[in-house]
Amino acid sequence: MSSFVYAPPDAPPEVLHADTQIVVVNKPAGLLSVPGKGADLADCLIARLRTIYPKVLLVHRLDRDTSGVMVFALTPMAQRHLGWQFEERATKKVYVARLWGHLTPRAGRVDLPLCVDWPNRPRQHVNHATGRPAQTDWRVVRLELDGTTRVRLMPLTGRSHQLRVHMAELGHPMLGDRLYATGPARDYPRLMLHAESLRFRHPEGGKAQSYSAACPF
Repeated sequence: MSSFVYAPPDAPPEVLHADTQIVVVNKPAGLLSVPGKGADLADCLIARLRTIYPKVLLVHRLDRDTSGVMVFALTPMAQRHLGWQFEERATKKVYVARLWGHLTPRAGRVDLPLCVDWPNRPRQHVNHATGRPAQTDWRVVRLELDGTTRVRLMPLTGRSHQLRVHMAELGHPMLGDRLYATGPARDYPRLMLHAESLRFRHPEGGKAQSYSAACPF
């Protein structure tokens, strides 16, 4: 039986930008993007935003334990336009992560297909027969003295748990990752993954927009 108790942070949403079409926020770690199954998982970012922006609409998600930049739509047109950009890989997402061990070389690409590991869901795994294409570029920021690595990750696709699985497959799981890390790499207060920046075209007029949130770890 799982001992997990959902206890999200109490702070109100940190709004980075809002206009008539979109709202951009900095999601805290530990808060669901959308409701889970059951009344105990009803508290989530979109529900909190709805108290401020009653017409807010979902565009994409971040895992519960991932923090960082998310964009929501405020009109159906904006939702369609932004959704198309995510589907067509027209957005640019940059994440910061801390990894177990020293990652080498300093930059590279992981190209491993992913799909759900049904007996162990929500875990995902590499499957060359039935997995969907998934690519992640990485660039080392710093090799830390404690034997860990700070890295920037640029996903080219948007598969579930993609960054976490790809780093674990390299032998360098994310610190605090309770699904894919083992041993001491798990013993951190949070998952060390943060959506640092997001670039997309505004649904009204098409002007390029870029928003960022400082990494909290």
